Amino acid sequence: MTLPARLIILIIAACSCLALPAQTNRKIEELKGQRGQLQQQIKQSESLLLSAKKDVKSQLGDLQLINSRLGERRKLIKTIEADINALNTEMRRLEKQNRQLQADLEQKQQRYAESVKYLRKTRSLHKRLMFIFSADNFNQMLRRMRYVNEYAGYQRQQGEQIKAQQAEIEAKHKEIQSVKDEKNSLLAQREQERKEIEKQEKQQRALVDKLQKRQRNLQAELKRQRQQSQQLNAKIDRLIEQEIAAAKKRAEEEAARKRKAAATKKGTPETATGEPKGKDIDMMEEHTGDRKLSSVFIKNKGRLPMPITGPYAIVSRFGQYKVEGLKNVTLDNKGINIKGENGAKARTVFDGTVTSIFQLNGLTGVLVRHGDYISVYCNLLNASVKYGQKLKTGDALGTIAPDSSGNIILHFQIRKETQKLNPEAWLGR
Repeated sequence: MTLPARLIILIIAACSCLALPAQTNRKIEELKGQRGQLQQQIKQSESLLLSAKKDVKSQLGDLQLINSRLGERRKLIKTIEADINALNTEMRRLEKQNRQLQADLEQKQQRYAESVKYLRKTRSLHKRLMFIFSADNFNQMLRRMRYVNEYAGYQRQQGEQIKAQQAEIEAKHKEIQSVKDEKNSLLAQREQERKEIEKQEKQQRALVDKLQKRQRNLQAELKRQRQQSQQLNAKIDRLIEQEIAAAKKRAEEEAARKRKAAATKKGTPETATGEPKGKDIDMMEEHTGDRKLSSVFIKNKGRLPMPITGPYAIVSRFGQYKVEGLKNVTLDNKGINIKGENGAKARTVFDGTVTSIFQLNGLTGVLVRHGDYISVYCNLLNASVKYGQKLKTGDALGTIAPDSSGNIILHFQIRKETQKLNPEAWLGR
């Protein structure tokens, strides 16, 4: 293997060795961030009280809230375990470095001891001169003179290196201990979370027993909820179809104006520049703005804020799923249901325009368009926005109404035209 090739391999190996600790530390920091977010979410979720009522609807709602808490705690335990594994990897790396430093230190100490012995033997001027003048030739004598002069400096340097390495080993010991302490803290936290899960699973089983004893009432409540959901989604579908038709009409009008502007480029003074005027420009700019807004909306997938103020818990997921603990109970949600506290408000998740405000079963819903995407907010007491109003991310849309059991539940959807999307994939939590 040629020298340049060996050099390249050594450089790559060195870079790999440097990259591994950086990757491990970055992973640990990312897991810490995830752990912190989950702990904050659990803390907020725990502040939401279970219903004091004993009817089936309230008990079903309580079961969904408990299931949500269990899901968050199980996710937290997985994050803790991943963090522990990352810390174990980091500890092994640090201990390996420590062993290498220790071995290197022992070599330095051995060389230092040998140099001390040598200096003791050649301490007198007579012995040093004898060493120099016993050289075989003049060049060797010069080299021995230089060696004698530099040896004392070399010994001092060795002593300083040993001190520095001892300090580095001490620092490495402290670093290893710090990682061990953090790992032990996480192990204790994992145990605490497992105890909380056991406690909440006991609550879950108690609620499931109550609901199974009231199977007829439960099925009637589920049927009522399905009917309400079908009504709501049919209403939303109609409104979105109307908005799509209106957007299509605007696009066709814009295309017609462009064609007319091109055809009359050399015509009247009003169109001499080949550009539409006044309202035409506004319409074209609006359509172009829609395309840009769609692009920015997509780039923010996974980072949109929660559409509710204050503490919250997601109590009903997107799509078809079985309710944990209950047999033969399948729910189908076109969005997600988020439980909040009294006085919680719905807020827009991104810049957009209010395209519809509607009423259903005495409650208010709001649709906000973000280019090709539409966010839907339902179960409001009333709307604090108007049709056509331009909104910024986080703007309040209205206070969420309590249901018959006193629960504050926001129903939230995200659509791309008629396509129903999973909102949890778009929200940053």
